[in-house]
Amino acid sequence: MHISVIIPTYNEAENLPNMVSALFTLPLDLDLVVVDDKSPDGTGRLADELAAQNPDRIQVIHRAGKLGLRTAYLEGIRVALEKGAQAIAQMDADFSHDPAALPAMAVCLDTCDVVLGSRYIPGGSVDEHWPLWRKGLSAWGNFYARTILGMKLRDVTTGYRLWKRETLLGMPLERLRGNGYVFLVEMIYLAYCLGFRIGESPIYFADRRWGKSKMSLRIQLEAAVRVWDMLWNYRDVRRGRGSVQ
Repeated sequence: MHISVIIPTYNEAENLPNMVSALFTLPLDLDLVVVDDKSPDGTGRLADELAAQNPDRIQVIHRAGKLGLRTAYLEGIRVALEKGAQAIAQMDADFSHDPAALPAMAVCLDTCDVVLGSRYIPGGSVDEHWPLWRKGLSAWGNFYARTILGMKLRDVTTGYRLWKRETLLGMPLERLRGNGYVFLVEMIYLAYCLGFRIGESPIYFADRRWGKSKMSLRIQLEAAVRVWDMLWNYRDVRRGRGSVQ
């Protein structure tokens, strides 16, 4: 199974070379699509240098500026599908998503349509150095979204996913509207409503090693409001209701 890994970047020059090295040492057939939003720290230029060293395994998409997570992933998905990827991974560049978890997710994909890298199933966890309030906020945000949307999943806010090609081709991705991290909740909710089989594979979610977090109060508020909006926007497809593996 050939996997295309999509990594949106903004000021990830400290992380990208190490991430590329970590991914390419995995026992998987994979390539990488980097979607850079004109990073001031030179991430895009560095990505081009890495692509020149690995012309068959790295493709770089340069965008005009910070255009949002949704459009970054949708552009990456389009490119990966055009290249014929059999599976497509979504992950962050900052090592909060451990590349070493990807082989287990690939095994899980054999029996479902999409796999979530889950912090909240047995074997999964969040950074051991996080203060209690941060662990509570993360758990509450996930509980809030999955309860309102009625999803029988443990981790719907995770950004670490692995999709089968056919699953993405069977989804009306043009309907997705969220721009921040709520886009990730919306995307899995759409798959759930359409009846796709969703699996969860345990991950350890580490704090980023280098660089600055992109999470902000505005992004969190958007997520809280948009979850309710999803109930209305996808009422016509909600009858499908996905299964949980």
